Amino acid sequence: MPELLNPFPVRIYWEDTDAGGVVYYANYLKFFERARTEWLRALGVEQQALRDATGAIFVVADAQVKYLAPAKLDDLLTVTVKMVERGLASMVIEQQAWRGGTLLVHGRFRIGCVDALSLRPKRIPDLVSKHLFTPV
Repeated sequence: MPELLNPFPVRIYWEDTDAGGVVYYANYLKFFERARTEWLRALGVEQQALRDATGAIFVVADAQVKYLAPAKLDDLLTVTVKMVERGLASMVIEQQAWRGGTLLVHGRFRIGCVDALSLRPKRIPDLVSKHLFTPV
């Protein structure tokens, strides 16, 4: 299954930190979202074009995040993306945030494909699945 070939870099700015000077826990969800978007883009799938062409969008159906160590101001993180399961209308993606050789955060996300208007489950369009995996 395809993985992100060029891991997504994230620099930590003031706006990313909390009163204690460490990255606010919810910001890792933003970092992971951006990395997934860039992973799709690297595979030739742009989300707005996907919506325009097929009416499909991706939503997070389940998120499990484990925080192992903090990141701080000016740190440079690397966020990885790996698809570990797939279905007709969803996929499971594992992501990690690293600072050098230190794993900071691990996440596992079920990403559902839904119709943009009704928000009802929709089969992942062939436009995407041809880049992600061989058809079922």
